Amino acid sequence: MKLIVNADDFGYTRAVTYGILDAFKNGIVTSTTMMCNSPHVDHAVALAKQNSDLGVGVHLVLTCGTPLSQNVPSLTDHKGSFYSQQVIFDHAKPEDIEREWTAQIERFLSTGMSPTHLDSHHHVHGHEMALPIAVSLANKYGVPLRRENNDPITDVQYKTVKRTRLMMREFYGEAVSYETLERQLRNVAEMGKDETVEINCHPAYIDPDLISKSSYVDTRLKEYTILTSDRIKNYVNELGIELINYRML
Repeated sequence: MKLIVNADDFGYTRAVTYGILDAFKNGIVTSTTMMCNSPHVDHAVALAKQNSDLGVGVHLVLTCGTPLSQNVPSLTDHKGSFYSQQVIFDHAKPEDIEREWTAQIERFLSTGMSPTHLDSHHHVHGHEMALPIAVSLANKYGVPLRRENNDPITDVQYKTVKRTRLMMREFYGEAVSYETLERQLRNVAEMGKDETVEINCHPAYIDPDLISKSSYVDTRLKEYTILTSDRIKNYVNELGIELINYRML
């Protein structure tokens, strides 16, 4: 059984980036995905290059901050910011999504790094409008794509794009606890030795920038504490789980 523990939101704020990096160095996080439209992306790139064993992919964004592209009017409100996740698909046009996500991937590639995979902020690539675009881009750039759900129909939609066997998303919000994560780890351990699973998470330190941007703040630090605990690290070892990143699929 092989497990990817992916920390979303690399580059969101400086404190988030530091928290993810320390969750990799001191805990079970193996992978992360970068928000390439963030004003803090250069800071995240510098730290990623200093820690090459951390798998880094692209966290495709449609619902946070502003776009990299100048010509995606269906994605932004009157202030030029992305629409919220509640209404983005009431406005978005597929051609604008593809243009913006391509710009974000190209921004990542311009750093000289190669992305390990693609996923998305607020899991928007699972939407019926966005998923074909995400699959097309994963094919174009030759990278895996996060499995958005465990429905067998997903395999039909993903076609030949690499993905994990399962995706576990329960370690979030009010469900963040040692017990939740240990239950997920037991489920991973019960799978065949060549099966692959992703658990996604949001560990972080907290800074004023994060507080001003996100409604998900204090729980990020709780996630960090659990993911770096001896209790969880020892449990992974006891279960014989192999920790990998998307580069190893």
